[in-house]
Amino acid sequence: MAIKKTRTVEIDSFDLQPGQRIARKYEVVSKLGSGWEGEVYKIVEMSTGIERAAKLFYPQRNPGGRTSRRYAKKLHKLRHCPILFQYHTEETITVRRTPITVMISEYIEGERLSEFLKHFPGRRLSPFEAVHLLYSLARGLEMIHLEGEYHGDLHAENIIIGRYGLTFDVKVLDFYHWRGSKSENRQEDLIDLIKVFHEALGGARYYARQPDAVKYICSGLKRSLILKKFRNIGMLRKHLELMEW
Repeated sequence: MAIKKTRTVEIDSFDLQPGQRIARKYEVVSKLGSGWEGEVYKIVEMSTGIERAAKLFYPQRNPGGRTSRRYAKKLHKLRHCPILFQYHTEETITVRRTPITVMISEYIEGERLSEFLKHFPGRRLSPFEAVHLLYSLARGLEMIHLEGEYHGDLHAENIIIGRYGLTFDVKVLDFYHWRGSKSENRQEDLIDLIKVFHEALGGARYYARQPDAVKYICSGLKRSLILKKFRNIGMLRKHLELMEW
């Protein structure tokens, strides 16, 4: 007797509208964004009025719930890392007769770095401000690396700025890879972090006028030079703590 295989329904948009309810517990406020794995919405918990975030996974990107389970377990493992949002719980809803996994997590107040930079003259940070941003991110990423994990997709759209002053309150979104961390993966995080730093300073257009301390870190974005100075993010973090202007 032949076994009939169940075909996974492909969904590329959920198009949830404000006021729509999820699992009879949450109400949609607005859509926050979308990516390869699914869509993220700002929601409010109906019983408490507390704002949360809900990530709905496209079924074709989450076969058997494996992607969402890995995601939740990694976030739980890294729950003490200050630059990550906190996982809360998982729900299942039905869309087009298809079970859809919904991950409920902390809602992060703030702006993506790409939008945050628009508030500054020339859409760039001063060297002093950029170094503090770099330090906040380096400290957080170092904790992720020490737990044997890595980010894999660090850029201005994946960094949320909550508030800033002497220090930055930052969060990173959207881990891209979820399988074992290797030294080259962690090195890519380091290179991407320095690219974010370079971009926050205004990029190539303003590089020539940057202080020597900044140029030493950026190294012209030459990978070999960066890795020669900083073999890991911990070395970069220590350099930032001891550097002189």
